[in-house]
Amino acid sequence: MKHDVIIIGAGIVGLATAYKLLKQRPNLSVLIVEKEDGISKHQTGHNSGVIHSGLYYKPGSLKATNCVNGYHQLIAFCDENDIPYDLCGKIVVATDKREIPLLNNLAERGEKNGLKGLVKLDSVQLKEYEPHVEGVAGLWVPQTGIIDFKNVSKRLSELIINLGGDIKFNQKVIDIKINTKCEITTIDNQFQARLVINCAGLYSDKMALKTHPKLNYKIIPFRGEYYQLKPDKEHLVRNLIYPVPNPDFPFLGVHFTRMINGGIEAGPNAVLAYKREGYSKTDFNILELSESLLWPGFRKMAMKYWKTGIGEMYRSYSKTAFTKALQKLLPAINSEDLIPGDSGVRAQACDKKGNLIDDFLILEQQGVINVCNAPSPAATSSLSIGDTISEKAIKQLT
Repeated sequence: MKHDVIIIGAGIVGLATAYKLLKQRPNLSVLIVEKEDGISKHQTGHNSGVIHSGLYYKPGSLKATNCVNGYHQLIAFCDENDIPYDLCGKIVVATDKREIPLLNNLAERGEKNGLKGLVKLDSVQLKEYEPHVEGVAGLWVPQTGIIDFKNVSKRLSELIINLGGDIKFNQKVIDIKINTKCEITTIDNQFQARLVINCAGLYSDKMALKTHPKLNYKIIPFRGEYYQLKPDKEHLVRNLIYPVPNPDFPFLGVHFTRMINGGIEAGPNAVLAYKREGYSKTDFNILELSESLLWPGFRKMAMKYWKTGIGEMYRSYSKTAFTKALQKLLPAINSEDLIPGDSGVRAQACDKKGNLIDDFLILEQQGVINVCNAPSPAATSSLSIGDTISEKAIKQLT
């Protein structure tokens, strides 16, 4: 079976890429191969549903440019396709005076990324937005919103089919060979293409290694665990409440998120998952865990963040500790107000030196484009990432 382009992975980035390719080049034969029996079964289907504004990311970085551009494209796409969303805004809260300079830096970064209407808040003004929050200062970010990205993925898949593309499920890729043409081998099929695009998420490094054997990074899976507020406590949170993030750690800290389909999530933490698709504490794969632990970059990273890591692990197994972290933002929350919620696994690239790669990372060679690192805000950024990848693809195909 011959195609112009084969995309590995039917998460939101793979779907957005196929959609953008077919919009720009309707005559292309585009196939998505997906190992699961449906779309968006992993990172896309397990995220918190936040539409990110572009506040956090280094100006000029791929994350910043794609998030801001992707944000506007996402809103337009949802409007055009009647997909529900809510630009409810969020507050970032400094709970200690020492965090105020970091909060101010965050505001400056947001302004450089083109965000308008950011409002600095004092402790009294914080209460006007979130009456139950406690903090010494805050930042109101009106652009932030909530959505169910599975709805976006579903509509993208429908449009791909309408545009002449194809999606084949239960097609786990076991080999990729690049000769005069690209050959993709799955468990029960072989496909040929002029170009392969790897959007395999949690297994993107595994796919990249098949054509890029000197890869100097590995995907480390981090599980994020959530609680939900009991219904009678949902009034304590109006919209989204975030802490000031640690600038040295690529996770945003535990926060409160109102969900588009109802309910309030609290979390997540960030702990090493014992398998790449390990959504619970009991999910375990000895080979995948060993690969993470034996990766020299992971060991260096663990030494660098050992204190933070111990705290995250402790909160994973101690509801009391998790509650205490939440109480920094919302003192009225008690342990009995929380019920176990969902969890997700973030595919985080880590290089051999122990650096957690912060920006999106796309590696390209003749016949292959590897999307190697696309953590949050990839869902918000997906349509813009699709533009970036499709432009690279069209250059190779012409």
